[in-house]
Amino acid sequence: MEKQKALVWDLPTRSFHWMLAASFVGAFVTAESERLRDVHVIFGYTMLGLIAFRLIWGLIGTRYARFSSFAFGPRSVLEYVKSLFTRSPQHHVGHNPAGSWAIYALVALTLLAGATGYAAYNDIGGKWLEEAHEAAANLLLGMVLVHVAGVLVSSLVHRENLARAMLNGYKAGKPGDGIRYRHRFVAAALVAAVAGFWTMGPDYLALPTDGAGASSVTQKHARNEHRD
Repeated sequence: MEKQKALVWDLPTRSFHWMLAASFVGAFVTAESERLRDVHVIFGYTMLGLIAFRLIWGLIGTRYARFSSFAFGPRSVLEYVKSLFTRSPQHHVGHNPAGSWAIYALVALTLLAGATGYAAYNDIGGKWLEEAHEAAANLLLGMVLVHVAGVLVSSLVHRENLARAMLNGYKAGKPGDGIRYRHRFVAAALVAAVAGFWTMGPDYLALPTDGAGASSVTQKHARNEHRD
């Protein structure tokens, strides 16, 4: 039977995905700038907030957003990867086994980077936490690149644009494979929360400024750099 299009990704999942990607890029490109230190902090907190939402949505969200729909073991991952080199590669309407492991790794590394970043910016634990934060961020970048490569490979093998699917929500599937609801209001609330958080900026994070525009976090790190 010829495959049809099925609505797979709800709006909250898609909104989360692209806002997390934007926040990661923003946090990474501002990481070495003292002038943009507060922006880096805001992006980092945004990532943690988005991950918190995703953990909840992974339990109560739509069919393919739930963690139970992509809880694959090592054997499933190996069989999926092997199938990519055959004429009949496995096709999954939701996350494939290899992609699911990448998602779990991305969630774990984001939490690790966020936790070490929070501790470092609040002078909890000393210099080693700053190094741990940088290492976690680099590992996260590596996993992001692996994820992007996996999306490209799967798109080519299955002749299906997975990036576009994360934009419009539709993938190849059979009748009955799709979800019924897009959950527009949940997505709107998520986007509004992130937009509001970005608008409030340092004041929302209780990062007081010195009157010249530099926050206490920026001043503290400038002093640390001077001592080093």
